[in-house]
Amino acid sequence: MDIVVLAGGLSTERDVSFKTGSMVAAALRENGHRVILLDVFMGYSDHEENLTDIFDKAEEISVQVEQIPEVAPDLAAVKASRKDQSPCFFGPNVIRMCQMADIVFMALHGENGENGKLQAAFDLFGIKYTGSDYLSSAIAMNKGMAKQLFAQAGVPAPKGIAMKKENRVDDFSSLNLTLPCVVKPCCGGSSIGVTIVRDAAEFHRALDEAFRWENELIIEEYVKGREFSVGVIEGEALPVIEIAPIEGFYDYKNKYKAGSAVETCPAELPEEISTKMRQYAQDVAAVIGLDTYSRSDFLLDEQGRIFCLEANTLPGMTPTSLLPQEAAVVGMNFNELCEKIIAISLEKYEVKS
Repeated sequence: MDIVVLAGGLSTERDVSFKTGSMVAAALRENGHRVILLDVFMGYSDHEENLTDIFDKAEEISVQVEQIPEVAPDLAAVKASRKDQSPCFFGPNVIRMCQMADIVFMALHGENGENGKLQAAFDLFGIKYTGSDYLSSAIAMNKGMAKQLFAQAGVPAPKGIAMKKENRVDDFSSLNLTLPCVVKPCCGGSSIGVTIVRDAAEFHRALDEAFRWENELIIEEYVKGREFSVGVIEGEALPVIEIAPIEGFYDYKNKYKAGSAVETCPAELPEEISTKMRQYAQDVAAVIGLDTYSRSDFLLDEQGRIFCLEANTLPGMTPTSLLPQEAAVVGMNFNELCEKIIAISLEKYEVKS
């Protein structure tokens, strides 16, 4: 097949997306496909191109990817570096190249990749893509809305509130919350902008940090415990994986710097807890409508209580990513996982037709 692996964009997870995209592109090429790794924002070239035989030059024109930096990207600098300086999110030739592909593998993370907007645009352009549809993506991306559906499905989550920038409240004592708490952007990922607040003086700085990335945030109770994740493919949960950061919590640096966390799969858990956590992951996927693949993140506190933190509609596929490790435990290597995601996604289009 001719496949575009779409990465980059303008989210805080731009660099992570390139790493996902490069690994997926390499795997799909090994599987015999012609693959272009394309930056959705920068596009290909800065003028009208004859794209007739573009997949014959797939590797030559693909984005070249380096290591993931330990800090989030400077998005203002990214915008300034685009040659055509168009206000359009899609870079030059992106839509045409995606229309020429048999399918687009969504390697995007964060805003305008996982929030459903790009999926909706592709639906209108008649472009086939991997992963969940626009509505499920939008719901999962908004942590506040997703938590409401968690409750509907009986999936426990940390208690908390949402706050918008225009209604900012710096007086912690007026919010009916307890310390410590967690402040995080409502729709962000990779733990960017997340702060664990341990005293009222720290709260103001935490709001500043979260609002630096978005205009809406979530403030929720801090749950001290072990961190886990569960991938779901076609409604079936994979084995539970535990993530134990060497230092601090599972932040941006610990997620993408090799050796920063110890990951154990299958997680060392009592069978009852493992089964319940996997069921919760399946329930989350079902209630939000994540029908291709997804990954839900959990905490297990010292009393053995499980809390679901969020659902990821386009889980990372980097060297340290969790979903590929889980799939490997059930005998599915990385190349097979990529192929499986494409097969499931194409089946949905066959049903619609």
